[in-house]
Amino acid sequence: MMNSIWFDMKKIKIILLGVVAICAASCVTQKQMTYLHDADATATEQMNADFKAQAQTIIRSGDALTIFVSALDQEAVTPYNLPTAVFETPGTNQIQTTPMLQYYVVDEDGYVTMPVLGAIKVAGLTRSGAEEAVRSRVEKQVLNPSVQIRLVNAKVSVLGEVNRPGNVPMTGDRLTILEALAAAGDLTVYGKRDNVLVSREVNGKVEMQRVNLRSTDLYHSPFYYLQQNDVIYVSPNKVRAISSTNSGLWLSVVSTALSAVTVIVTVVK
Repeated sequence: MMNSIWFDMKKIKIILLGVVAICAASCVTQKQMTYLHDADATATEQMNADFKAQAQTIIRSGDALTIFVSALDQEAVTPYNLPTAVFETPGTNQIQTTPMLQYYVVDEDGYVTMPVLGAIKVAGLTRSGAEEAVRSRVEKQVLNPSVQIRLVNAKVSVLGEVNRPGNVPMTGDRLTILEALAAAGDLTVYGKRDNVLVSREVNGKVEMQRVNLRSTDLYHSPFYYLQQNDVIYVSPNKVRAISSTNSGLWLSVVSTALSAVTVIVTVVK
């Protein structure tokens, strides 16, 4: 009789351990959710020794640019600017009263074609570099010109385990991966912070790199500063895999295990 009870208790322990293991597998620890967990004074000092800040985004083929040339004599630079345009509101006959600058699209060879100036190579240059390239051409004909260039369609895409997946516009000269993820509402509790994939097109080829948001090594990655049209994908952790694909199965297993434990305890007693 005692052997039988001991054997039953052993089975109970095994079942309980199985239930505990299932519950443990569905937990996310605070350490796993912490960004830059190894950051301290020493790590920061070493990081800054090698850190290189990116000044501006590099212009590429396919980018849409507004280019505005100005000078003290505004009439003198009028031929160098595209005319402003007004547009009808979709579905109505109303005309938008605010004129908009038209934009240039950088062709596959990296050029934009401007009035009077003709084709100018801008791909591979920073925004300020492209401004200087245009200004140097204009100043041959106009006194003290000023050039302003803005990227119209610059964006990155954020997918996967974030709270607001979608496109994030690049409104400034640079955007970091942390800023892009913040704009997407941060990672969910199910996002793998140590294995974020960034995809980028460089010279017609796709480059990919995985970055670890939990390590200060992130600042050394060439993918810390994003480029236009980068794609960030946050993969789900094991907890999400369990909860999304096998949630019914795991609930059934846990329910059955608990029922079995209850029955065995009742019989033993």
